[in-house]
Amino acid sequence: MSMGAFPIRFPSEVDSGDTGWHVDASFPGDDPHDFFSARVNVYSKGRGLLMLFLFSDVSERDAPTRILKGSHSDVARLLEPEGEKGFSFMELAGKLSELSAREEALAIGKAGTVYLCHPFLVHAAQRHRGLVPKFMAQPPLLLKSDFSISSTDPCSPVEEAIRIALGR
Repeated sequence: MSMGAFPIRFPSEVDSGDTGWHVDASFPGDDPHDFFSARVNVYSKGRGLLMLFLFSDVSERDAPTRILKGSHSDVARLLEPEGEKGFSFMELAGKLSELSAREEALAIGKAGTVYLCHPFLVHAAQRHRGLVPKFMAQPPLLLKSDFSISSTDPCSPVEEAIRIALGR
């Protein structure tokens, strides 16, 4: 029904100021109209995957999304003590500098490429150094119910990754 946010990047010599590392929040906070108070918890309430849909060709110069490989495990461990409440988008973003250094990857590809990522994956935008605008969408994959991370029942790969990160 919706493709979610459409981050569009235009070639520019100036940093847009929104290129910090973050994890997309997945459920409303105290003010449902305030994106920065939206929350994320260890159960990934409200989000099954982080999806990156490329609607234009994206090379290394066209502001590809930066991704920290394996960071979803670190984020699961950060979120666990916070339980059901989790962290707000801004609270979690402020804690990401505490994580171990991770190798960076770039979400590049031809128009039509779709990246299906763990919802806890740390990622960031960057300045566009190419020649033509970059078009992408980040729709949420909504969940029927929260992930069950304490169960030993068969589960999805996303749930399994959370369980492994937490040593379960």
